[in-house]
Amino acid sequence: MNFVNTPKSALVSLAMLIFPTIVINAQSPVSGFYPKKNEITVAVGHTYKSNDKFYRGTDLTDGNPANFGEVSSSIYSIYGEYGINNWLSTTASLPYITTQNEENIPDPIQGSSEVDGIQDLSVFVKARAFEKKFKHSSLALGGATGVNVPVGNYDGRGILSLGSNATTIDGLAIAQYTALDHFFAEAQFGYSQRENSDYEVPNAILYSFKVGYFHKFFYVHTQLGIQNSLTGFDIGSQEFADAGGPAALPQTEVDYTKLNVALYVPILEHLGLSAGYDTTLEGRNVNKETAFNFGMIFKYY
Repeated sequence: MNFVNTPKSALVSLAMLIFPTIVINAQSPVSGFYPKKNEITVAVGHTYKSNDKFYRGTDLTDGNPANFGEVSSSIYSIYGEYGINNWLSTTASLPYITTQNEENIPDPIQGSSEVDGIQDLSVFVKARAFEKKFKHSSLALGGATGVNVPVGNYDGRGILSLGSNATTIDGLAIAQYTALDHFFAEAQFGYSQRENSDYEVPNAILYSFKVGYFHKFFYVHTQLGIQNSLTGFDIGSQEFADAGGPAALPQTEVDYTKLNVALYVPILEHLGLSAGYDTTLEGRNVNKETAFNFGMIFKYY
């Protein structure tokens, strides 16, 4: 069996599995690698994340709002990718989320200490616009656009909300430099527009920087994911109180820098395993959380 190309063709699937598929996430939904024509990838994964600190504005505080103690979530996700041709592909993903707090205190908006359900359907199209091969490396430039649509009929307000319940349209520019010795570096820049008919969810600028290495026996990367919201107010401010307190959480200015480390190992010609770790390095109106994730990736060609 030949594993040499397996990490490349599975990278997009890996990118979906190694970040918690929630509204606030560290990872881009696409990578700088492109699948071959007619390649189909199906991936399933599980993420466990928890936090007992959060940024009230930019100040890191112990505990969580409403004295919840530690808040934890389990996320089960399914992902699919199809290579329309060698430069154009499409992806789709859907997560199921369960979140709860250790003190069993009811969410002031949700009315329960545990909330679960399907979150948002994500569909993206990615295209490579330019590729230049050098003697010992290559450069690829491309872009992606996609939409996240709430499908689970969940409430976007409250501390234990599964997401902001906003329809999100994202546009991303992607650049990737790959060396023949299998090292690569990737940068992404994007804009995220978010709409909800009941309240305003701030739009955001997205950045992503990744370095990694792939080999026929494994793939590994380290990535920084950055979000800068363009509007919104701080938790604990008078604006926050006037807007309804916990009910106004989707309207806060959410900024963050998150670090992700991921590993992928092919075990059969059509099957591989992934694992990853996420942590919040700094933020604004966001939980300081850690996450661990595992997945299985199936590839057909």
